[in-house]
Amino acid sequence: MAGAVTEQPKLWNAKTARLRCVGIREEAPDVRTFRFEAEDGSWFAYRPGQFVTLELPVGPEPVLRTYTLASTPSRPHHAKITAKVQPGSVATRWLFDHLKLGDRLTAHGPTGRFSLVDHPADRYLFLSAGSGATPMMSMARWLFDTAPQTDVTYVHFARRPEDLLFRSELGYMAGAAAGLRLRFVVTGAPEGEGWSSGRLDPALLSVLCPDLGDRAVFCCGPDRFMDAARRLAGDLGVPAARWHEESFGATPAPVPVASPITAPSDAAGEGMQVSFTRSGRKAPLLPGQTILEAAEGCGLRIPTACRQGLCGTCLVRKLSGQVRMEHMGGIADDEIAEGWILACCSQAETALVEVEV
Repeated sequence: MAGAVTEQPKLWNAKTARLRCVGIREEAPDVRTFRFEAEDGSWFAYRPGQFVTLELPVGPEPVLRTYTLASTPSRPHHAKITAKVQPGSVATRWLFDHLKLGDRLTAHGPTGRFSLVDHPADRYLFLSAGSGATPMMSMARWLFDTAPQTDVTYVHFARRPEDLLFRSELGYMAGAAAGLRLRFVVTGAPEGEGWSSGRLDPALLSVLCPDLGDRAVFCCGPDRFMDAARRLAGDLGVPAARWHEESFGATPAPVPVASPITAPSDAAGEGMQVSFTRSGRKAPLLPGQTILEAAEGCGLRIPTACRQGLCGTCLVRKLSGQVRMEHMGGIADDEIAEGWILACCSQAETALVEVEV
């Protein structure tokens, strides 16, 4: 008698999960893929192209860094990040030097609106350089599994042939999915088997994707690469509404944490205040102060990375009161409707705001 099939719970409903490392693979020089399973055995649910924030035990306090999920939610039993270690890197250097099979990490997310699910189209150009290939690979894997007939031109730039990420897997996918066309470009070596040589300019981009103006473009890579690509795409007729980008720029340095307030937990200053219901603490809100800064000022830790409303790590639930939130895409409309806010960019608009922290 066949066993009953039960629906698996979805991960990240609570916005935080414990992950166990179950695989480490070398992809290219200084590039590795880390594969994770959920510690509780549940499945992964996210949009292709989204990212997560990992807590890495680099020092006395964990360092938080965001990484794009290179995997696809159509294969929900595991999640992968592919990371390149840069000179001077701290967090990713720790991953390379210390993370072992079986080790566990805390993840926050997923978040981000850089996904074809949020911006559907009939035809796509995936344009990337360096580790900007990771969200493109997530979306390419998703389409390969769910809609292999989709018309996709995949263009990837690298400095050397050995730096071309996911080349073998993409070659297999292109052979099996008629809609996927690959264009690899090496900027620092002569043309070779499977790649062309050159730098991003109008003539090359027109050759790589002649119908560029008719496609939705997803672009990711170093800031200088994206600046050039954005300018060229505009010159070649890509409407702003069909241009989507994700930056891999440096994370801003964290704002110093204020000294903890030692007043009793039920004490608060005049005017606006925030009540942290789970910890039973209250704090006055000074003019221009965010919920995150108020929490840090009274000794509470809300995980945060970008502090700009971009990464979504500091997502907390607002129970009462009103806030003004000026974010940069780190929270979805349905999350806002459910009462979630980003603590790093939310300021009180009522005398009392209650937050579940």
